[in-house]
Amino acid sequence: MNSQLNEHYLNHHVSLDKQQYRDSSSVLLNLDCLAGLELLKDESVHLCLTDPPYNLGNFMKGRNTGVFRLRENHFVASGWDDLAYEDWYVQMLDFLQLTYAKLAPNGAVIIFMSIMKVESIIEIAQKAGFYYKTTGIWHKTNPMPRNMNLTFVNSTEAWIYFVKKGPSGTFNNNGKLLHDFIETGLTPKSEKKFGKHPTQKPEKLIQHFVEILSHPNDLIIDPFMGSGTTAVVSKKCGRRFFGTELNSEYFDSACNRVKDV
Repeated sequence: MNSQLNEHYLNHHVSLDKQQYRDSSSVLLNLDCLAGLELLKDESVHLCLTDPPYNLGNFMKGRNTGVFRLRENHFVASGWDDLAYEDWYVQMLDFLQLTYAKLAPNGAVIIFMSIMKVESIIEIAQKAGFYYKTTGIWHKTNPMPRNMNLTFVNSTEAWIYFVKKGPSGTFNNNGKLLHDFIETGLTPKSEKKFGKHPTQKPEKLIQHFVEILSHPNDLIIDPFMGSGTTAVVSKKCGRRFFGTELNSEYFDSACNRVKDV
């Protein structure tokens, strides 16, 4: 892993105590996503698997959705999901342009996103140079039954698949037909023992993409690491991992989860 990092920058600009965690295959930094990506060498990454802010906070606050009754750590109240659309667009473009530089040729990106923002992410990623592959669906088999007597229960999220420099990349389907949707339950309690994150993804979901779109010892990154699910799955699957998370509480949770593997 160290060969993929600018060690001089890391040692002089990131303290060696609570702001980072390292082991033989993983590097986790309590750092902004762009600052973290700058530490990586160009064309060193095989897969970016990430779940950035959907930027739905203002949209939900402006509707009659009963947000005042939502759980305490709901993303609407998080403070990182309520940018103006124009500011979010610029941030996503900066993120994807830098990710493009760090990905190896034919490297892949999977971005989870609200269905209403899929078109925007495709536009931004293509502007950054990516080849758009497809949009798929994660179906939650046990969604929160919120407003079940008023409307259809929200049980899906989109994932969007891009490749750098060409229409094909790693795809370990072993000759099997793979659909563009995956079904799992919500994140189980056993994966939240070190802390909760409002948008935490289950390990089973992340493992699906890690195994199909990467090989053992490949470098996987998650610039919006949250509670560290991608880090945990990468380690369990024999991949190398680099991730950043700006929130210190979620970062500590991610470090504890990786240490526990």
